[in-house]
Amino acid sequence: MSREIPLHRNRLLHIYHSALAAVHGRRRVADCLSADPFPGPFHLIAVGKAAAAMVRGVLDVQPHAARRCLVVCPHGAGRGLSRLHDRLQVVEAGHPVPDEGSLRAGRVLREFVAASPPRMPFLVLVSGGASALLELPRPGLSLSDLQRVNRWLLASGLAIGEMNAVRRRLSLVKGGGLSSLLAGRRVRGLLISDVPGDDPAVIGSGLLARGNGALPARDLPGWLQTLLDRAGNASEVLRPETFPMVSQEIRVIATNRDGRRAAARAGRARGYAVFEHDALLVGDVAAAAEDVAAQMASRGAGLHVWGGEVTVRLPPMPGRGGRCQHLALLVARRLQHESRFLFLAAGTDGRDGSGEAAGALVDAYTLRRACQAGLRASDCLRRAASGELLAATGDLVVTGETGSNVMDVMLGLKWD
Repeated sequence: MSREIPLHRNRLLHIYHSALAAVHGRRRVADCLSADPFPGPFHLIAVGKAAAAMVRGVLDVQPHAARRCLVVCPHGAGRGLSRLHDRLQVVEAGHPVPDEGSLRAGRVLREFVAASPPRMPFLVLVSGGASALLELPRPGLSLSDLQRVNRWLLASGLAIGEMNAVRRRLSLVKGGGLSSLLAGRRVRGLLISDVPGDDPAVIGSGLLARGNGALPARDLPGWLQTLLDRAGNASEVLRPETFPMVSQEIRVIATNRDGRRAAARAGRARGYAVFEHDALLVGDVAAAAEDVAAQMASRGAGLHVWGGEVTVRLPPMPGRGGRCQHLALLVARRLQHESRFLFLAAGTDGRDGSGEAAGALVDAYTLRRACQAGLRASDCLRRAASGELLAATGDLVVTGETGSNVMDVMLGLKWD
């Protein structure tokens, strides 16, 4: 292996962590409320992968204004939160597939709002992952129905906006349902965006915003269409014309673009020429890999910065891996004849598919190390088992909880 590779790998990882720091939920919420405090007293609701970090940001700046707090977060993410405030309740739930905790979170949310004084303002913090973590299903739908839907969506290759359009149709709390529960109150929503376009109606399936409700254009399985029809015919349906007026403002306080800009600044600080790509990498993972490889091959030395969230259509029995790992392995295969390159693809939430990895960082020797381990890239890609190969080659990126979720960051590096 070239002696230069470890140096550049460490630098690329540092640049990635610079992007994470720029969009950390605690920092972004604290900065927002320091600049423009939300008049208290108020009640606080936080839902999503970054909920724990975002609540800490509120308590850093306005600890006495928040009278009661409800936090809905993934299992294990709420440890220690209840010690921060004497009236803070934590509900942990399943992600990426809802579980009993998700239904409990929906029930607790409804009770939390109902028990609040009629004029009490609400500060609502939403980040990616809220779609699975919080649910009030429409009448006639069971937890097993929701789990089947979410498993199909995750393997479908649909874009996140299309997935969340389906989820909104099955829910009483999504698609603006939370706004309905908060009728007549002053509400400020602070959102961390994990979706292209940063649309509040898509982030977390639109807890505070309805959206247009358009379903995916492609044909849906018959069983799923039956569930959608059943939900649409249910007696307890929140229609746009029945939504009560709410004094509400929504602010998107962290986006993928913020992370990309921080990565670009960190790259320039290390002396790299930087190529910033404004177009998000979305859609089919193979097409995205071709685009990445072509752009890196056609440019000179420097750092490429992309963001986005590609899609992978999974086989019936997928192996260990995720979309970022799949993308990284495809890029490694396409650039295997380049001797001086690195490519990192990793989630900003610290999780990429199954397993504990956030993504992967590959180099010109990744495929050689795989062969030495008895693994073939083509076989692992076919089985959606990129993580098995990248674990063997030592190319996985592991961060743990990051306190944010603004889609994925991709960094490509070439040097002379």
